Amino acid sequence: MSLITTLLLSCFCLGGTEEFRPLFNGTDLDGWVHVNGAESTWRAESGMLRCTGTPTCVLRTDRMYENFVLELEWRHQDPQGNAGVFVWSDPLPAKGVPFTRAIEVQVMLGAETENYTSEGDIFSIWGATMTPDRPHPNGYQRCLPSEARTLGAGEWNHYRIECLDGRITLAVNGKIVSGGYDVNPRKGFICLEAEGSPIDFKDLIIKELPPSNSALAEVANDAEEYVTLFNGLDLTGWRQDGGEEGAWKAAQGRIVHDGSAGHLWTTGSYGDFVLMADWRWVGESQGLRDRPILGIDGAETGETVEVEERDSGIYLRGNDKSQVNIWEWPAGSGEVYGYRTDSEMPPEVRAATTPRTRADAKVGSWNRFVITLRGDRLTVNLNGVTVIERAQLPGIPAEGPIALQSHHSAIEFTNLFILKLDSQ
Repeated sequence: MSLITTLLLSCFCLGGTEEFRPLFNGTDLDGWVHVNGAESTWRAESGMLRCTGTPTCVLRTDRMYENFVLELEWRHQDPQGNAGVFVWSDPLPAKGVPFTRAIEVQVMLGAETENYTSEGDIFSIWGATMTPDRPHPNGYQRCLPSEARTLGAGEWNHYRIECLDGRITLAVNGKIVSGGYDVNPRKGFICLEAEGSPIDFKDLIIKELPPSNSALAEVANDAEEYVTLFNGLDLTGWRQDGGEEGAWKAAQGRIVHDGSAGHLWTTGSYGDFVLMADWRWVGESQGLRDRPILGIDGAETGETVEVEERDSGIYLRGNDKSQVNIWEWPAGSGEVYGYRTDSEMPPEVRAATTPRTRADAKVGSWNRFVITLRGDRLTVNLNGVTVIERAQLPGIPAEGPIALQSHHSAIEFTNLFILKLDSQ
């Protein structure tokens, strides 16, 4: 279906076309933001928005939308192609995954099961909530389509997605087949998803509708100014310092370290910033070790606990002393060991660089750091808990690169994003 045909149908359904506008201009990616993929993943070509499918990632609009009608066309060449359209989305991925909290409109071929189909499923992902128009056989927050209307590989399919006051409906090739209500959040970004196979989109147009002005209109988070430090494909923008080649590598959208040797540094230098980093332990520990229990003043109490030894960290501004530790020690991750153990530092500095509480997830689970460094003041949030708050780091350099530390433990990182702050 061409853009002209789409506009005519929209005119018939909505009583006018003057309020529709292109969401994709057909020539470049103006108005769209690469979130967590490579620049090569998405491109404008021959009036289409084309996607390689790798890495798994999202491309989002440069602003939020609340109530709207979105129309678009898509085609897979792969008979088992997979992708998606996300609405009311957060701007950054959920912890440990390349997907955002959103409502996903399935864009898939070649799958027909009791739990999901290739005919235009709608479902909540990664913390969003929705009540499906028809109960799912297993109770999922997922609406299975009322009929099969999707065309196969190499053919264009038309989607009309209407989002209004927390309700969503999907028409596939001219007929509504799925929907849901009581959605939250119900204001956010629109994303196109890459998930393993090439896909083309075209004729993306949007008509904005009046906002709801409702207290129920939960809004996606506002982290849109962050930029990715990792493209999901390779280690462009990073350099390994020492160790065997391949000790650090990109695999399946993650930075994977085998624990052998050599830190991994950004090629860029940073002053004041907020850094988001997801990490998890993989593989075996270094064995059992006795590690100290700390008092609230940062001093060792004389008591120890036997732990499975695992050790890594994140160096800030090119300085190993200003390291936010990642480990299994009783104090928990987030400690700034180089300052906490420095006897020449004032007591208040040593106390402030000691975690308030242990907030680590269990071994093998993903953790999320949000690290804020402004001037010589450091705040560390781990899994939603502030464990270090405005700790002073006397003598820290004004700027420098960021490093992922190698300390004999296998570890993975993903979702590395940075927000540069005005030093003033």
